[in-house]
Amino acid sequence: MRIDILTILPRLLDGPFADSILQRAQEKGLCEIRIHNIRDYSTSRQKQVDDYQFGGGAGMVMMIQPIADCIESLQKERAYDEIIYLTPDGERLQQSVCNGLSLKKNLIMICGHYKGIDQRLRDHYVTKEISIGDYVLSGGELAAAVLVDSIIRLIPGVMNDETSALTDSFQDNLLAPPVYTRPAEYNGWKVPDILLSGNTPKVEEWRMEQSIQKTQQRRPDLLDNLDV
Repeated sequence: MRIDILTILPRLLDGPFADSILQRAQEKGLCEIRIHNIRDYSTSRQKQVDDYQFGGGAGMVMMIQPIADCIESLQKERAYDEIIYLTPDGERLQQSVCNGLSLKKNLIMICGHYKGIDQRLRDHYVTKEISIGDYVLSGGELAAAVLVDSIIRLIPGVMNDETSALTDSFQDNLLAPPVYTRPAEYNGWKVPDILLSGNTPKVEEWRMEQSIQKTQQRRPDLLDNLDV
């Protein structure tokens, strides 16, 4: 998979992709992440990327030309499955969205700033708009990092145990059950006996019961489409 991220603040993305799972995924050749500075595509002498809103109002708008030129330059090299704009008014990110995007080959992500990007970019280039939650960030870079992480970890071979991602919260509309590790007792707090029993079917039954119980308590909305 290749992911191209368009931003006016490329240094914000130095850290998230330089360590841990995302670093290993790139070193293994399972994904390629490229960061593009939108200012490099500006045709103005000052490398301008934003301007005042037509019709007046507070806040600047990211200009169409630099972003459009960057997208078209990339499209000359390869076909893209999705051009994603990270925006608070996009589709809320859910695990099913991550699952679908993990099956794609090439993605472009646009990081917005100010009041957002010129609407014509959204009308003519963007194929998918995603929000990571009902709040506003200073820019789309952190949202892009979240989205990339949520996608890349699902690619076969990225995680040491590929079944781990399949048992994460939200994969089956349930929150994950409690987990424990050694020691079996600490300060008098004991691990549930069932997890020490070695009875795998019973352990899985317990985990399912715990997942349903936690979901009912914390996110009952997830159970609407689940037969429990």
